[in-house]
Amino acid sequence: MAFTLDLGAAAPDFSLPATDGNTYSLADFSDSPILVVFFTCNHCPFVIGSDEVTRKTVDRFADKGVTFVGINSNSEQTHADDDFDHMVERMKTYNFPWVYLRDVEQTAALAYGALRTPHFYVFDQERKLVYTGRAVDSPRDASKITVNDLENALEEITSGRPVTNPVTNPIGCNVKWLGQDAHWMPAEACDLV
Repeated sequence: MAFTLDLGAAAPDFSLPATDGNTYSLADFSDSPILVVFFTCNHCPFVIGSDEVTRKTVDRFADKGVTFVGINSNSEQTHADDDFDHMVERMKTYNFPWVYLRDVEQTAALAYGALRTPHFYVFDQERKLVYTGRAVDSPRDASKITVNDLENALEEITSGRPVTNPVTNPIGCNVKWLGQDAHWMPAEACDLV
């Protein structure tokens, strides 16, 4: 994948099932002044290493009208742990404070141009993209984090300021696309666990 949304682009719509038994589209989050859509999964060590950091960010900005929506677009043929049943189990175990959606056909991942897990997209009230990229500079090992770009962006947005650093490089595993063997991916992108 070489394409990802440009700054100022409108948030692509979706209609996807969630681990809570409901189906959600973009309109279901219209009451939120700021929407964070992020591509994630169940198995990636970069996701697992940063989930609790993301939880803290969600908690920090919840009272400022920021809503988080996680989307798992990974092919379960590539990694069986990324199937819907494992998503439900993971949410029951960890009770993450975001809606967790399944994108089996990968239409959302293609529309957004998701590159990695995790990959974050922040949209303003008009659902225009104002930040895209990573959350932190060390998602695999939270003890080595020196900057939280996502929190910096959200702090600026919720304070009515422009984002100083609106595009960063997402760090994580490649999205596992349908029909692609996981072993073709560069080893430095993600340990194949």
